[in-house]
Amino acid sequence: MNQELPSLPLAEWADTRITLHLFLQIVGKIRMRLSPPVNHWWHIPFYVSSRGLTTGPIPEPRGTFTMEFDLLDHDLVLRTSHGETRKIPLAGTAVAGFYAQVTGHLEELGIPVRILARPFDSSRTQSNIPFAEDRTHASYDPEYVTRYHRILTATDTVFHEFRGRFIGKCSPVHVFWHSMDIAVTRFSGRAVTVPEDADPVTREAYSHEVLSAGFWVGDENLPEPAYYAYAAPEPDGLAGEPLGPTGAWWQEQGESHMALYRYEDLRKTADPRAALLEFLQSSYEAGARRAGWPRRDLERNP
Repeated sequence: MNQELPSLPLAEWADTRITLHLFLQIVGKIRMRLSPPVNHWWHIPFYVSSRGLTTGPIPEPRGTFTMEFDLLDHDLVLRTSHGETRKIPLAGTAVAGFYAQVTGHLEELGIPVRILARPFDSSRTQSNIPFAEDRTHASYDPEYVTRYHRILTATDTVFHEFRGRFIGKCSPVHVFWHSMDIAVTRFSGRAVTVPEDADPVTREAYSHEVLSAGFWVGDENLPEPAYYAYAAPEPDGLAGEPLGPTGAWWQEQGESHMALYRYEDLRKTADPRAALLEFLQSSYEAGARRAGWPRRDLERNP
């Protein structure tokens, strides 16, 4: 992570971000529809690749196929285990055209699929237009998309290093398409009684006690890219625990708190890798201490 990290001001690529987010949701929903369910929704995210974001292998009647967002050449690339390849350009394509091309190519390849073809969580996508009708969102600035990929690549490497310190149950390092965040989640092993009024997504995601960390590009609450961490359920006194590096803080999120560290602050450090690891470790230790996790059983070097 010690290479020069690019800036990514949210305002400068806001329209592009929305278009890319909607593209990700279309492909993500296809993966969700065709992949066998895995606990905590681990069957639906993307993984960072050397060129962008990939679904990994998805089952289809003749074998498997993958869909990869090549964020260097700016294509969606479909590949089957039988050697077939299809490409769809990302730049200059509206959401409706992208959706039509993806479903059309899959039909040609003998992989028909039906999804709920509208955005998930319109508060994040800033759109509730059905995919097939969305000719509004077509902005795509390749420069900023490539910057986003460079940040994901650097972050993914450090998150994997952090994940390797933990021998308990832990998620893959993955990118969730509902919010465009890259995340890694550690588990204590203890089950949680989820409130009866929780929605199905929350019920599955937080069925067990977690400490999670991630990166996202910003939203209306913090309109800039930042790293975050949180505990679910949140133990008493969490926000009183120290955080590192200098500049990290606990922010109220409704009735809970989230640890935050601005990406711009990370960029300015002499050693971004060390700074990010410090943020991940300090926020984890804060939650593990307060929640009484059995750390000797869960950590490689407690």
